[in-house]
Amino acid sequence: MMRAALALARRSLGCTWPNPAVGCVIVRDGRILVRGRTREGGRPHAEADAIAQAAEAGLSLTGATAYVTLEPCSHHGRTPPCADALVAAGISRVVSALEDPDPRVSGEGHARLKAAGLSVEIGEGRAEAAEINAGFLLRVREGRPLFHLKLAGSLDGRIATASGESKWITGEGARRDGHRLRATHDAILVGAATAAADDPELTCRLPGLGVRSPVRIVLDSQARLSALSKLATSARVTPVWLVCTKAASADRRDALSALGVEIVEVGGRDDGRIDVAAAAQALGSRGVTRVLVEGGGQVAASFLKAGLVDRISSYRAGLVLGADGRSAVGGLEFARLGSAPRFRLLSARQLQGDTLETWRRED
Repeated sequence: MMRAALALARRSLGCTWPNPAVGCVIVRDGRILVRGRTREGGRPHAEADAIAQAAEAGLSLTGATAYVTLEPCSHHGRTPPCADALVAAGISRVVSALEDPDPRVSGEGHARLKAAGLSVEIGEGRAEAAEINAGFLLRVREGRPLFHLKLAGSLDGRIATASGESKWITGEGARRDGHRLRATHDAILVGAATAAADDPELTCRLPGLGVRSPVRIVLDSQARLSALSKLATSARVTPVWLVCTKAASADRRDALSALGVEIVEVGGRDDGRIDVAAAAQALGSRGVTRVLVEGGGQVAASFLKAGLVDRISSYRAGLVLGADGRSAVGGLEFARLGSAPRFRLLSARQLQGDTLETWRRED
């Protein structure tokens, strides 16, 4: 039953921020009565969604067990507390995967259920629940989202030939999966050089998932994004945030703002580049929990050097481009192996001849 709730939570990734993606399954006598998950925009919560479905179907939940992937909330926001809703619905037992570290909850939801006489069990499915909501947990604990670096290149880590040719190193299966990955994130991020060179759309173009396109973010210290770019001209359809420093001219900012681009000013480094740690905090303060970093090489290197890359998805094609090819990651300037960021393999699978490896940063 908890596996079913976790599957529901995964379905909501990328569309619930600033709230976590939660799944809820309500069961009685070994039979699933209703399923719920956090809906788009974070409301309703999974428990409220399941209870509402039961009410609509005329189902009584008295004496049932609720399996939830995160502690039910205990605070009043735009909706009443889910802990109170479970009590009012007649639920007698709650199996919860993980305590919510949000200080507005942080054990209070479980305590409220117990005080009302419900049986509460905590920890079933904990590891998977924590992985699903790793971005939400990071934002609560560290004030920043999870950063997931996407790489797509050759066996020797090149993303283009020396002349710049890159279409296509990986095949159709890998490219489709990359769009699936976009749909599971709140935002997708590129640097100014990639935005200028590729003029990307950065949308999810899988059938039926266009509405799941994430916020598009450009790190652009001088706000040089072209007003004629695909990103700028579509900003009123799918949001675009431009992260710049105070050195960006007011005229450039105003021109982009007039097109619907949201300007986010953050601190800069001595060399004029954006301080990515400051950018991470700025995104966290806006409620973003999961960011897919797609390029280019200098942006990837900046996040790696700052210790901000939490996951890597590496799509590798079976070809070799050599040292004169363009690298997926810029210079990291590490003199010793001990300084290099290390990652642990989570999974590997074939995609029509290419290989996808997913890695997690070692703490």
